[in-house]
Amino acid sequence: MASICGVDCCSECNRRKECGGCVETNGRPFGGKCVAANCIKSGGLEEFARVKETLIEEINGLGIENLQVEDLNLLNGFYINLEYLLANGQSVKLLEDKNIYWGNQIEIPGSDRCFGIAADENYLLVCEYGCGGSEPKIILYKKR
Repeated sequence: MASICGVDCCSECNRRKECGGCVETNGRPFGGKCVAANCIKSGGLEEFARVKETLIEEINGLGIENLQVEDLNLLNGFYINLEYLLANGQSVKLLEDKNIYWGNQIEIPGSDRCFGIAADENYLLVCEYGCGGSEPKIILYKKR
């Protein structure tokens, strides 16, 4: 299946049948929204590159110790949507499984934990977690 942004998502995805295809769904794989398709449909590859670079600068400007992002990937919500335990004992997921987000995983130096980054046009999430996404903790969740 072809994609609007040119990324070969299909070769590594085991959910191709559920996806429906990027071009075939007009940039709404899994019935959700894709940050890359939205950028490209609104302003082409130049807009895609501009939005990505702006988001990298925004993340690096947060001042979170040991968090330095050099690149962002396109990540499926169902893959990165962790469940967080809130102070009141409730659990919550902050992302939509059906959406495609900008994201990355950054190892924390001297630790067995990682930062997880996820963002779309509206929100930015920075979390920390252990091996396989265990014991996730919200570091920052904000409206953009």
